[in-house]
Amino acid sequence: MGYNAKNYTEQGGEKTVIGGELVIEEGAKVTGLPSSSNEKMANQSDSTAETVEDLVADFNALLSKLKTSGYMSDN
Repeated sequence: MGYNAKNYTEQGGEKTVIGGELVIEEGAKVTGLPSSSNEKMANQSDSTAETVEDLVADFNALLSKLKTSGYMSDN
């Protein structure tokens, strides 16, 4: 009877395959992923818009900051 592991590291250690569930415990640290950066995205001030046009501008500024920081893909 054989066993096929869903999670394994290929010979040489250059590649690890996760085919099952990956659980990251509280307090663990993941490095090397684009979204694992400790840098914070630029602050978006609270909107004080009084017109729809101003609200659209504030919302677009938020979208721009999300895209620039890598939390949202570009169009």
